[in-house]
Parts: sequence; C-alpha cells; structure tokens
Amino acid sequence: MSKYAALGDFLSKQRAGRVQVSFAEIEKIIGGKLPGSQRYPAWWSNNPMNNTMTRVWLDAGFQTEQVDIAGRKLVFRRVSASSANEGDLSATKTKKSGQHPLIGCMKGTVYIPEGVDLTEPADPEWGEIAYGRDASKCSR
Repeated sequence: MSKYAALGDFLSKQRAGRVQVSFAEIEKIIGGKLPGSQRYPAWWSNNPMNNTMTRVWLDAGFQTEQVDIAGRKLVFRRVSASSANEGDLSATKTKKSGQHPLIGCMKGTVYIPEGVDLTEPADPEWGEIAYGRDASKCSR
C-alpha cells in the first residue's frame, strides 16, 4: 500500500464533481507530510509519469486544477473514465500494434525547411576534427 493510497480512497468516496482541499488536509488524509516538491506547480500536474501521488488521484478518477501554491490549496475535478485512462488506452493500442510508444509521438511537431539536408555534416571541418586532416582530400 503506497503512502498516498489513503488519498485515493478519500477521493473515490467523494460524490461531488469538484473537491477543494488544502495541502494541510491532504497531509491529514495521508498521515504524513507532502514532499518539498509540492511547492512547484509541476508536482501537481496530471502527468501519470510525474510522481506516485499523481497516479493515485488519476486512478480515483480525478484531475487537479486551480492549484494555488501560495494559498496551499487545489481542486480535484472528477473526469470521465475514458479521459482518466486515456494514457492507458494509448499504451494498450501501442502494445497491440507492436510499435514502440515513441513512434509517432512527435508527429506534426517538427518542421524541416525545404532544401535542408539532414545528412550534411553540421561542421564543415568535421574531418579535421575527427581525424586530424581535411576529410575532403582523403582518398578512398
């Protein structure tokens, strides 16, 4: 049982779609202190790979929003089962297709201008640096 399992139990029992809690209330629920990283908004993100506590609230069907670090409070918002497990579903599809999960993950995010040769050495003096001589004058 993880340190944060009590938070998952608490959230699972909530009937409301939005649950506002303070960091102090979370510490009471889990029976211990939150780590120092709770001071950073990234720690409260809904990325399932972020930390063990994130997985707990996502598995309970909630996401964080309105994280107020200065005020030490946040809102857990209930999400639909399909969107809560979206990452798991894509991982399942990837496993079934036999492709690595990184294949296609950056589709549409990289732009290569026309005329750019990705195989061209970035440094024209690469041969001199690598072999101590001008590579263009080397015979094969």
